[in-house]
Amino acid sequence: MDRGNLSVAAPVLQPEMGLSPTQMGILFSGFFWTYSLLQPLSGWLVDRFDVYRLYAAGFAVWSLAVAAGGLSNGFVFLFATRLVLGAGESMAYPAYSRILAGNFPEGHRGFANAMLDVGTKAGPALGTGLGAMFIQAGGWRGFFVVMGMLSLLWIFPWMRSIPPAALPGNVHPRSQHAEVLRTTAAWITFAGLFGFNYAYYFLLTWLPSYLVTERKFSMTAMAIYGSLPFCVSAGASLLSGVWTDRRVRRGAGPDVRRRIATAGLLLSAVMLSLSAAAPAWIAMPLLMLAFGGVGLFSGNVWAITQTLAGPGKAGSWTGLQNAFGNMGGVVAPILTGWLVGRNGRFSSAFTVASMMLVLSAVCYGVLLRSISAPLPAVATHDR
Repeated sequence: MDRGNLSVAAPVLQPEMGLSPTQMGILFSGFFWTYSLLQPLSGWLVDRFDVYRLYAAGFAVWSLAVAAGGLSNGFVFLFATRLVLGAGESMAYPAYSRILAGNFPEGHRGFANAMLDVGTKAGPALGTGLGAMFIQAGGWRGFFVVMGMLSLLWIFPWMRSIPPAALPGNVHPRSQHAEVLRTTAAWITFAGLFGFNYAYYFLLTWLPSYLVTERKFSMTAMAIYGSLPFCVSAGASLLSGVWTDRRVRRGAGPDVRRRIATAGLLLSAVMLSLSAAAPAWIAMPLLMLAFGGVGLFSGNVWAITQTLAGPGKAGSWTGLQNAFGNMGGVVAPILTGWLVGRNGRFSSAFTVASMMLVLSAVCYGVLLRSISAPLPAVATHDR
């Protein structure tokens, strides 16, 4: 919800603050600047220190940044809050991978990752639906402040749930960034995630504005139709995670996750391209199918990474992969803002996003031919 709140507020916030499409693109992109650049550091930290408390600290930072956004008096202050939001959230995915790779066997990791992905899709779905209604009733500033402050309540049950093994003194081996960077498969996953994230973050940041400005939906209609695709994606992610786990437990091997992820990317690319040119009553079902493909990929991508990296390097690999991959989140909002500002339409932006999904499908479907065993262990020293 936190990274998508600006997108939900954009149709109201942009004219109120007198911002151009290019400025909105920069604001959408700002989150990813710090989010991407700090991923390697976050990956190193979660492999070395107490991942549970590091995650709580990052969560507190990004929740406060969301609330601060509601106090913005102009472009610069709002942009600064997006940078802080990205810095706090850079801790999330490295922490997820470190926790899941260390606590779940291969045959159950798909469901665990899919449940996380359901959360990342349910957030935008709820944020789009409830956020648009809240903004209509109380304004976008109140939406930012309330969402940020309510999020902080999550920290209390989280701290109580930390297992005893994670209490102070539990130190993990230092990560091996250099070894990950020497691995060909790592660079393939970096490029694959870049292509996917370009398309996904184009949709996450610009979909509400697209539905309101080009498809002429009201804010109420946007709240409904803007949230439904994320619900479809969440369902597809969960189903694919459960199904691939079952196949792995029956002896199919973890490579089944790569095949499902590739199929999802191709489905999303085709449906996204078709939806841009279709009338609204056809475009929305096509868009939902595209998000179904998104779920097939995103429900498996981190389980693939965790298998390749192994528990000892899952945080480092994830941090590096997210650093490179989320550069797509830096480029997509800015390039989309420029394309829309140039011709006033989203058709070319949809075309570019579809091409990036095909690039990602080539990486996972062709270049990453099979999922190998984890990286070999190397000599490390505890603190």
